[in-house]
Amino acid sequence: MTDTPWLDDACSLVDAFRAGTRSPKEELQATLDAIGASDLNCFSFLDPERALAAAEQADVSKPFGGVPVGIKELDQVEGWPDTGASLVFKDRIATYTGESVRRFIEDGGAVPVGLTTASEFGGLNVSVTKLNGVTHNPWRRGRTAGGSSGGSAAAVAGGLVTIASGGDGGGSIRIPAGYCGLLGMKGTYGRISRGPVAFFRPGTVVLGCLARSVRDAARHFDVCAGVDPRDPWSLPNPGGWEAGLGGTQLRGKRVAVLPSIAGVRLEPGVEELIRAAAKDLIELTGMVEVDLDLRLPNLAAQWAMGNLSTLLAELGPHWPGCAKDLTDEIALGTIMAQSLYNLHLASVAEAQRVQANEAMATAFEQVDYIISATNPGPAFPAEATTSSPTETFIDRAKASPAARAAFRGLMATVRIVGGAFPRLSNALVDAVVEKVPDLVTMGGLTIISNIYGNPAVSIPARTLDGLPIGMQVLARHHRDAELFDVALAYEREIGWPKVAPAVSGVAPSSV
Repeated sequence: MTDTPWLDDACSLVDAFRAGTRSPKEELQATLDAIGASDLNCFSFLDPERALAAAEQADVSKPFGGVPVGIKELDQVEGWPDTGASLVFKDRIATYTGESVRRFIEDGGAVPVGLTTASEFGGLNVSVTKLNGVTHNPWRRGRTAGGSSGGSAAAVAGGLVTIASGGDGGGSIRIPAGYCGLLGMKGTYGRISRGPVAFFRPGTVVLGCLARSVRDAARHFDVCAGVDPRDPWSLPNPGGWEAGLGGTQLRGKRVAVLPSIAGVRLEPGVEELIRAAAKDLIELTGMVEVDLDLRLPNLAAQWAMGNLSTLLAELGPHWPGCAKDLTDEIALGTIMAQSLYNLHLASVAEAQRVQANEAMATAFEQVDYIISATNPGPAFPAEATTSSPTETFIDRAKASPAARAAFRGLMATVRIVGGAFPRLSNALVDAVVEKVPDLVTMGGLTIISNIYGNPAVSIPARTLDGLPIGMQVLARHHRDAELFDVALAYEREIGWPKVAPAVSGVAPSSV
């Protein structure tokens, strides 16, 4: 009888199914029991009946045959809630299944257990919503799991499921992977289909998974990557992601170690840990460290403004009447974007994108890989919506109904003034960023790979104050397989816990 869910990776669980030492039905029951007993609040919906039917009919010859999995709340599964993690759509039901999820379930044989919590519409790098409440980090309850794929990360690191789907439009796979001690791979833009309904804007979103091991993430690529006619930006799947692991000759590859990029301020101790982890990786692979002068604009603020146009398309006639049902940050951010975003700000954002693309292209002419931190520090308090320890103007704006009304009035005035002086919008955005840099610090390390579209992976590297620190490695476009091999080298020689210490009972190590 299986008492607890599998605490190793998904691939080894499939091996156990095939060997007959574990059964999909028993594993599912252990998973459901563990979710029921968990206080992480990382699932927003469960479908035990569907999961049981799938487990009873599981084909363990498939890549993920019989494996219970979590599906990110922002993904669609026909017949399941399609809330966008928002009260606005709390009663909406999905009328279709996303192509990547379909492949995961039908082609891969995974058993979908339910939906994992996310930030509202994926707009924040935390998992705090009015609909679901607060999701906690399994390494330490009371700390954030990150976002927007925070529920998936908490479920996998928390020992509830071995793998879960995720999405990354500005760091939303890598950020929670870094906070929760998991492998988080963001492939080249288009690697996994976002169809059948795929907004192009902001042209940064890549789907993937939160995984305990490199081979799990590679197997997920084998199953889910590939062309989809309903996503015209999807890429062909060369296959062999798992079978080809270890095939890259890393010796002699040039790597730059830049713990902070795009001017992001790291918390004390992070730079030293990243440099130590990078030194280990370089020595064990035979890569060559080189100096690199990489100067990037911090794109987070201008990018976020334009990104909200997609949100308005989804909200449709509900806006602005639904503002009271939205997370304060999303509502205030949308009001701010409506007031500040104009053709001039769009032109600045596009100029920054071109500048960033040129800087990245020049960098990858000089090096094969760039190593940085994934997040500016370890996981901060779970209820917080930014990593800032001090009150920000957003905090003041949402402090009371009167403050929110005053903020809306201010933004209305800004919109009028901006019509007469269009360049004012960008000046105001820059002033906000300069005054409150923590508003764009989260995601500042990861977003460049979404803008440029290159692959990037977060590798569990060290712990600081008993909490995980992710080491991010960036590579050229279409070099996803090389990043798997870089992560594999670290995993084989140094390794990381498959689940949080509180689950496994093993104390965390700083090495």
